Amino acid sequence: MNYSNTLITWLLRLYPPLFFNRIWLISFSADYKTCKVKIFKSLFNINFNGTIFGGTIFSAADPFYALCYYQLLSKRGYKVQTWLKSASIQYKKPASKSLYLNFYIPDEDILEALKSLNEIGKFTKWYEIPIVDKYGEVYAIAKTEVYVRLLKNNNLKELSGF
Repeated sequence: MNYSNTLITWLLRLYPPLFFNRIWLISFSADYKTCKVKIFKSLFNINFNGTIFGGTIFSAADPFYALCYYQLLSKRGYKVQTWLKSASIQYKKPASKSLYLNFYIPDEDILEALKSLNEIGKFTKWYEIPIVDKYGEVYAIAKTEVYVRLLKNNNLKELSGF
């Protein structure tokens, strides 16, 4: 389904796995090419050392590229499934304060996805996401691989299997 960026923003803000980890979607652009996320340091996501739990940081990098691609392509009339196919993260330093993630899909990547979907029915792309504080200091770097698969006959039960 193709939802407005405002509705998606509020649904994700209240989505329990994100909400209880204090992962907050700051903004989702109307063209679905960018979104900004904040991880609030809180009692719900700190570890034994008083810093943000690594799983929370990793979780913040998980869904957003797949969601952006889903909305971008749905808006263009494509029936797709999107997934996070693979991911890794490198922690640079303990996160003792709130962190930010910025997700961006350039026009070239959208054209590449459209070409790949039209030719072979699927598309994968790696993205690197710096996870920073409000001053731009890097606390972690996540690498995520988004997977997009064209559905046949609008059958949402067709699971990708990659």
